[in-house]
Parts: sequence; structure tokens; C-alpha cells
Amino acid sequence: MRVMLALTVVVLLVPGAAVAHHSFAAVFDSNQPVELEGEITKVEWANPHIWFYLDVTNVDGDVENWQCEGGTPNSLRRLGWSADTLQTGDAVQIEGWRAHDGTDTCNARVITADGRRLFAGSSFEEQ
Repeated sequence: MRVMLALTVVVLLVPGAAVAHHSFAAVFDSNQPVELEGEITKVEWANPHIWFYLDVTNVDGDVENWQCEGGTPNSLRRLGWSADTLQTGDAVQIEGWRAHDGTDTCNARVITADGRRLFAGSSFEEQ
């Protein structure tokens, strides 16, 4: 009976994990590159991808809060990142791609912070 319960739990959890981790093309548009400059307001260092948020002043002078996806914490650690690489209040420049839905959401390719240019672990792959 315990084996059956364990198998049921595994079967129910695995599809949820697969849905939670998306492909780049499912969410982001490689034909919509973005370059953002702003201040970090929040960092979420967790699997399956880190997320960071920044306030960006647009051409009209209005502040937009963007959310940007980075790579997995493990891949970013291998690139020299730590959970402290981005801090609230840091001024950053982001190069990446906007979400298909047009929201202020991006997949970050490169982050420039404190004079350092860092690869953000983007899941984008050239076709």
C-alpha cells in the first residue's frame, strides 16, 4: 500500500514540475529584444530560475516595474554568481527579450552591474 501511495505522489508531482519549468519560446519573444536601465527592487534566488525586479523610468518619465528571469541558481553559481550578486538598490542595465504577452517581463541575457558585465544564464538558444 505504501508503494502505491508513493507512486501516486510521484505521478502527480512530476507533471507539475514539468509545467512549472517552461521553454524560452513558450514565454519570451526572440524578435523583441529589450535594453533596460533601472534599480533593483527585489531578488528571488530560487529554482527553477532566479527572478529580479527593477524600476525602469520610461521615455514619458513614468516608472515601470519590470520582472526579469535569469538562469537557474546552480548554473549562475558556476558562472561566479552568488545570492548576493544583485542587491536591492543596485543600478543595473539589462539586455534580454520581452515576453510574448507584452507585459513588463523579460528573459535576461546580460546584466551590467557595478561595472561588471555578467551573463545571466538565459535559456534562449539561437535557431
